[in-house]
Amino acid sequence: MSIDIAATDPGRLAALRAALSEEFALQTARLKELTEITADTGDPGEAHNRAALLAVTRRSLEQITGALLRIAEGRYGRCETCGAPIPAARLEALPHARFCVPCQQRHDG
Repeated sequence: MSIDIAATDPGRLAALRAALSEEFALQTARLKELTEITADTGDPGEAHNRAALLAVTRRSLEQITGALLRIAEGRYGRCETCGAPIPAARLEALPHARFCVPCQQRHDG
């Protein structure tokens, strides 16, 4: 089922914006915490894990920022490739989704 998010309840969009903003704040705090860790234990595995956590957190912040921007611009819930509405179930699972499933599959190659 596809929905036009622009035509849905404005309260739902406001709640989504609030949830994304809260997640943004949490991820920002996590990134700050990870970048402030200066203790080098000499364990290459620990350094690798920290680097991976930093990368994932930064990617999460990029995705949240993009979703908030699309909401502000009125483009949220539409596929960036074909312009079709992104199904509600996909947006519930991935609020930062930029593409419908067929376009995402083509994008991933």
